[in-house]
Amino acid sequence: MSSSQESAGRAWYVVQCKVRQEERAEENLLRQGYACYHPKLRRERLAKGRREIAEESLFPGYLFVHLSQEDNWGPLRSTRGVSRIVSFGNQPAILSDSLIEQLQQREHVPCAVEMLSVGEKVRINDGPFTDLEAIFMAMDGEERVVLLLKFLQREQKLLMPLAGIRKL
Repeated sequence: MSSSQESAGRAWYVVQCKVRQEERAEENLLRQGYACYHPKLRRERLAKGRREIAEESLFPGYLFVHLSQEDNWGPLRSTRGVSRIVSFGNQPAILSDSLIEQLQQREHVPCAVEMLSVGEKVRINDGPFTDLEAIFMAMDGEERVVLLLKFLQREQKLLMPLAGIRKL
């Protein structure tokens, strides 16, 4: 806990939500005046045959709430969408401010691969072909791409994870 937090006596706690009710829990907690953080991840996916950028919960089923010991925790436990406060023994689980800050910084990093068009140049950033350029050919399901890579004087087709490339 940082010194400014120690003086304020506030910390981040983990709240488990009911199945697929993170949004409802967050909305209700905010309405009651609680400070919440619901980390999300932007990623490209296929929906009805089209690629789109989707926002998904980074930790499905969980939210983080900023509280002090003096805050009224009673309404938190009975909020619609909230299942329980995650605890170890009888102590609620506390997260460090630095962890929350790191999550917040990474959340605003653009999607690993923004919408790609056939023929577009990409850079491979993972695996044995790291740092090589290739040409995007097609999607192969939701998580893989087909690339054309010039290697050993020939053009080779290469299948790899979507997350392993980035647009140039």
